[in-house]
Amino acid sequence: MNLLDIIGPVMVGPSSSHTAGAVKIGRVSRKLLAEEVKDAQIYFHGSFQATGKGHGTDRAVIAGLLGMAVDDPDIPDSFEIAKSRGMTFTLNGIDLGEAHPNTVKMNLTGVTGRTLEIVAASIGGGQIQIQELDGLSANFSGDYPTLIVHNVDQPGHVTEVASMLAHKSINIATVKLYRDGRGGRAVMVVECDQEVPRESIEWLEHLEGILKVTYLSLAGE
Repeated sequence: MNLLDIIGPVMVGPSSSHTAGAVKIGRVSRKLLAEEVKDAQIYFHGSFQATGKGHGTDRAVIAGLLGMAVDDPDIPDSFEIAKSRGMTFTLNGIDLGEAHPNTVKMNLTGVTGRTLEIVAASIGGGQIQIQELDGLSANFSGDYPTLIVHNVDQPGHVTEVASMLAHKSINIATVKLYRDGRGGRAVMVVECDQEVPRESIEWLEHLEGILKVTYLSLAGE
């Protein structure tokens, strides 16, 4: 346990989970989309749905999608700022079953038409967990540069990614593997200690059997 676990992050309140965590979810989602958000369809589950409006969760998520940090004084004005920038959004409730009570699902569309479906939870103290990307399990914190590779479930792809990172002297912090069925779609989530170069990501995108590469960069944080 560190000091952040006890007192929470420096933030615009009132809640580290319902406000700061929600901003971080939006901010990480924008980085994963890798471009400005043109449209966001947002679905709040559990406590986020029941009490989020009073805690400013709706404005916090929009603020994060605009690229604001958790201590940005403009968070309360995020709706108006989004509209002034031409970003459209809808806010709805949803039942995601046994998901964490502070969970939000978002369908995002970027300015070039790039899309991302994301499910994420605010788990306390301003910390978050990205649980799903484009319908497949992910489960990462957003605290490390993170490479998410969607691929056909066949031999060799894990080795290709690991070899590329080793060649670039990038240390792997954690790696998680998921698939929707044998021989179907698979995803590897690789948290790294260093940033992954853009050209390495582009190299991965062109490999046979790679369906999609998503990258969370923390550069400029």
